[in-house]
Amino acid sequence: MSLTKTPICDFGKKAENFRLKSIDKGILSLNDIKGERGTLIMFICNHCPYVKAVIEDIVNDSKSLKQIGINTVAICSNDADNYPEDSFDKMNEFSKINNFDFPYLHDENQEIAKKYNAVCTPDFFGYNMNLELQYRGRIRELKDLKAVRSGESDLMKAMKKISEIGEGPREQIPSMGCNIKWK
Repeated sequence: MSLTKTPICDFGKKAENFRLKSIDKGILSLNDIKGERGTLIMFICNHCPYVKAVIEDIVNDSKSLKQIGINTVAICSNDADNYPEDSFDKMNEFSKINNFDFPYLHDENQEIAKKYNAVCTPDFFGYNMNLELQYRGRIRELKDLKAVRSGESDLMKAMKKISEIGEGPREQIPSMGCNIKWK
């Protein structure tokens, strides 16, 4: 496990289109998941201890975001040959165990992770209604791989602001986690 932090937010960068296989066996594109007031695209995986530490927050925040017109999608781009816990079948299991209410997509050839410049799991990309990047920070503070739950998450606060005024906070604390497992 190599600890990696996300780069600073590239404000205004447009979301890259994709067409990826969903765990429900369908193919979804960016237009299929775009939210009326914003879109959260996150790169996660099943085995990363950083993802596991915040998966409850991810699911809860996704449900709250849906109520304010922001749709969420998760993408797994890890090399499943060398990390079989991140295989498509295991993604389906992970989604069910954690009660995902958002699509979980498989980036088998890692093309989309590269287009987004995703670097770690979890890596959050918060877009406004025009699909312009406004947030690239953490979900919340972690101490010893345990989420510090004191009030709303950083991600939730940022995405609420984005839904209201179309812009994210200028001060953002990077997300950190395991590096993407490249082929």
